[in-house]
Amino acid sequence: MRKLLLCALGALLLPLAIGCTKNDKSVWEEYAAYREANNAWLTEMQARKNPDGTPYYKTIVPQWNPSIFVLIHYFNDRAETEGNLSPLSNSVIKANYHLSLYNGTGVDSAANYQTRLNNTIAGWGVGLADMRCGDTAEIVIPYAAAYGNQSQGTMLPYSNLCFRVRLVDIPFYETPAH
Repeated sequence: MRKLLLCALGALLLPLAIGCTKNDKSVWEEYAAYREANNAWLTEMQARKNPDGTPYYKTIVPQWNPSIFVLIHYFNDRAETEGNLSPLSNSVIKANYHLSLYNGTGVDSAANYQTRLNNTIAGWGVGLADMRCGDTAEIVIPYAAAYGNQSQGTMLPYSNLCFRVRLVDIPFYETPAH
């Protein structure tokens, strides 16, 4: 009797299980076109040049994770911020930013946003660690250094991010011990 009941239950559940696996696409497959558009845009940004033929973006690869990178373009003269503080990986920073996706869709913005760099996406920490207080830059963060294959609010999986950032302050700055 027990075997019969288990077989009947299995017969009822098997079509449901098969139906779920047949109709569910993997995130990779489901967002293939979106991912490819993001990657094409990122390739364009990597190839972008200034009018004099020099690269528009500087590529930053962190020593602690050589499998990721960000692109950064400074809008200010960096000589003017020479000597200003740069954040450490565990610094609390205060910044103004505007975030958009590869297609220009605005996602988020904030003034005087305060956070600890090591509590953010990897790309944010990489880009801001290169900045000095007073710098204004555009930071392009590939999805591998952002949210990867996860959705985040209105951002779809595999979203490359473009931040316009001004590093305002590094409250509570402590110099590293020597």
